[in-house]
Amino acid sequence: MPALQPVRGTQDLLPEQHRRHRAVSETARAIAERYGYHEIATPIFEFTEVFARPIGETSDIVTKEMYNFTDRGGDEITLRPEYTAGIIRAIISNGLTQSLPLKYFASGPMFRYERPQKGRFRQFHQIDVELIGVAQPEGDVEVIALGADVLDALGVLKQTVLELNTLGDGPSRQAYREALVAYYGERRALLSQESLARLERNPLRILDSKDESDKRVNAEAPSFTEYLTADARRFFDAVCAALDRLNIGYRITPRLVRGLDYYCHTAFEFVTTELGAQGTVLGGGRYDGLMGVMGGPETPGVGWAAGIERLAMLIDEPQSTTRPIAVIPVGEKGEAAALTLMHELRRAGWAVDAGYSGNIKRRLQRANKVNARAAVILGEDELARGAASLRDLDTGEQIEVPLAELKDRLAPFR
Repeated sequence: MPALQPVRGTQDLLPEQHRRHRAVSETARAIAERYGYHEIATPIFEFTEVFARPIGETSDIVTKEMYNFTDRGGDEITLRPEYTAGIIRAIISNGLTQSLPLKYFASGPMFRYERPQKGRFRQFHQIDVELIGVAQPEGDVEVIALGADVLDALGVLKQTVLELNTLGDGPSRQAYREALVAYYGERRALLSQESLARLERNPLRILDSKDESDKRVNAEAPSFTEYLTADARRFFDAVCAALDRLNIGYRITPRLVRGLDYYCHTAFEFVTTELGAQGTVLGGGRYDGLMGVMGGPETPGVGWAAGIERLAMLIDEPQSTTRPIAVIPVGEKGEAAALTLMHELRRAGWAVDAGYSGNIKRRLQRANKVNARAAVILGEDELARGAASLRDLDTGEQIEVPLAELKDRLAPFR
């Protein structure tokens, strides 16, 4: 019988890799707390409508990538492909729209049926920040600064470039959409099949196409800046000016778009060249129309998400800060005494490693393998004297210590 394997696009996070993931999420959580963001957790699965309604029934995510199933009660359920829609649903269903502004941080697994590639999986993990109820450009600047601080704390900010664009306000987008439809309509024969489908529902998404023929067509496409209203220009200018004051560098990228109608004003991505073609490590933007699409009151929002797997590939290997105490019993009396001692030490706050079996030599080898700081050896002769041997595993020095004084003598090794 062949050995069982993980599902394609999933992975096991073994301890070394999990330390990287934990470093990313804990760093982001700590930075978000400095900015006043509170952690939230939403269900891993929701009614399909939670994602299908805002994302759009015909979008690539809904038609190709979402993990949908019908549960035993006949409800259409989807494993969450992203955080924002679920968080907005939570705000609406918990009656929180009267408590604005709301500042949330989240971290957890997502699911999308897409082609696995470097740093991209079908079950992947994200950190996420959402600022709800702030219409001013200061909100955009705050979440961008928060993202930059997270990347800086992880030591990867210098490996990235902040790409920035404006999607304008409603009138700007409508005018630009009409211009794009006219432009692409005259060049239909040059567009890919995917872009032809997007022309009918989300023409802005054609600007983001990776197809070579589409790229050539896009090179001459109208620029969004030509269709911005005066209000939209002032909003974007305010964002750029604030980022300049904070010394957060950026590159204006006119082709950076979000195709859904509820996105507006600022769109941004931190990108790197160190992960291949798919270089975005953190991205987001403003989505003032999303709450209304989901059945709540019209409420401004801005946020971002970042892939933990991709960030984990960029950071240095985190070192475990916990070095345990190894308890090594000798003989039956030593085993009995060790059981009690380990329980007492753990309850008192020490990390303790038990070797479980083997002679002193083998257990000391294990102690070195787990990077133990000290070893307590419980031999029958020592126990008869009410004592134990304490060995400093860094210096090799070993002394006999009365059991009554053991915790005090272990204090320097905590």
